[in-house]
Amino acid sequence: MSNAKRPTKEITLLGRSYMIACDTGEEAKLERAARYLDRAMNGIHAQSNALGSERVAVMAALNITHELLEIMDEHRASEANLNRLNDRLERALADTRQQKEP
Repeated sequence: MSNAKRPTKEITLLGRSYMIACDTGEEAKLERAARYLDRAMNGIHAQSNALGSERVAVMAALNITHELLEIMDEHRASEANLNRLNDRLERALADTRQQKEP
């Protein structure tokens, strides 16, 4: 295993800077994720300035996880619908082939 240090990228969350290890070529994805998380954290912080940074981060993580799970559920439902449609099409094609046979 290599002892080479991974490059780091500076991000800002809730006004604080953090140095995060980031693989080369992944910087744009890290920046995008950091902007998304920062917006989520700022939204929560704006609702209650009394919350500490750690609690804001946990609440933002829970909200983002909820969003992700909702999207995953929608994706699974869409995939299931496509599979059912594909099965119906396959049956219809099979029926059509059988009707054409003498």
